[in-house]
Amino acid sequence: MDERNAVVAVYSTHIGAEEAVKKLQHAGIDMHALSIVGKDTHTDEHVVGYYNTGDRMKYWGKAGAFWGGLWGMLFGAAFFVVPGIGPLLVAGPLVAWIVGALEGAVVVGGLSAVGAGLFSMGIPKDSVLQYEMELKTDKFLVAVHGTGAEVEEARKILEGTEPFRVTLHSAEAVSAATR
Repeated sequence: MDERNAVVAVYSTHIGAEEAVKKLQHAGIDMHALSIVGKDTHTDEHVVGYYNTGDRMKYWGKAGAFWGGLWGMLFGAAFFVVPGIGPLLVAGPLVAWIVGALEGAVVVGGLSAVGAGLFSMGIPKDSVLQYEMELKTDKFLVAVHGTGAEVEEARKILEGTEPFRVTLHSAEAVSAATR
């Protein structure tokens, strides 16, 4: 896709992020275009482990139902330990962008691997830095990429889920800013 449009919603809890994903799915948003990133630090129990079974990643721990349910809906799952941010769970196409940034040795000044993945998704560096800070403070990101119309539809749905913040990143704004 030449057009890089995305909408990112920030949630304070995994419950809010999960509700957003369910509403997007119910509205018919393409699950191949949806990613979620977050930490599991809101628990008294430490994670016991993660493992891969064929095309599904499993999670043992208190939030297993949350992550297991998301990994069943979304395409691609990974666990990254990101210096400066800590351990992150990622589901959706953002996994491929992060891995692509790591494999291609893409270095975007001052960004983590997750930040480079978000940047590759079409999100401006200043916004990526803000999202990295939000991940450090245990928030969850729900991101949808696609055409301008698709991300606008997703934005409307996400705004109805009471996120901490929703930001639309359009290809037109990015190309205007780089001219």
